Amino acid sequence: MAAWIWRFEKSDGTEVEPAVTPEEFTTQGDAESWLGEIWKELVAGGADQVFLFEDGTQIYGPMSLHAENA
Repeated sequence: MAAWIWRFEKSDGTEVEPAVTPEEFTTQGDAESWLGEIWKELVAGGADQVFLFEDGTQIYGPMSLHAENA
């Protein structure tokens, strides 16, 4: 079974501990849904961007956690 995990970083690439500890997710959709629910808490805790990995392989990132200002 695949394990989907997030890596949390500051904007300079320094890894940070997330304000809300994630589980290992079994699907990409579950991982993305979790992030969508708690991204504001992650930003408040010092994370600026995330990377998504499946079994150690980077799927995408960096993805900013900061809302775009229109």
